[in-house]
Amino acid sequence: MKLVRWFLGCIILFFNFVFTPRSKKRASDEQAQLDLQTSQFKLYQFKACPFCVKVRRAIKREGLNIETRDAKDNEQYRQELLEQGGKVKVPCLRIEQNGQVQWLYESNDIIAYLNKVAA
Repeated sequence: MKLVRWFLGCIILFFNFVFTPRSKKRASDEQAQLDLQTSQFKLYQFKACPFCVKVRRAIKREGLNIETRDAKDNEQYRQELLEQGGKVKVPCLRIEQNGQVQWLYESNDIIAYLNKVAA
């Protein structure tokens, strides 16, 4: 089963690389404001997870600058996700605004939220 997951992960990453979406073009001041707004966002993810790839593609398409944290290969990020987010489930977007932290799970919910932010 591990071999099958590894193989499918490689295929997903290959096609993601080949068909990488283009970022939206914005005025530099508008992009700087958006970068500032999303500077406290962190995406906890697994590199080859298809739902994580879906979210990363949406981030790229919208031209957002969001830090990604690999919760599979980094024990510290995995612990943060478990202790602060409540469960080790990816993708998970950590949103910090005005001193409040929100943990958003589910790829469709994350993408919808990011589309609202980028609008």
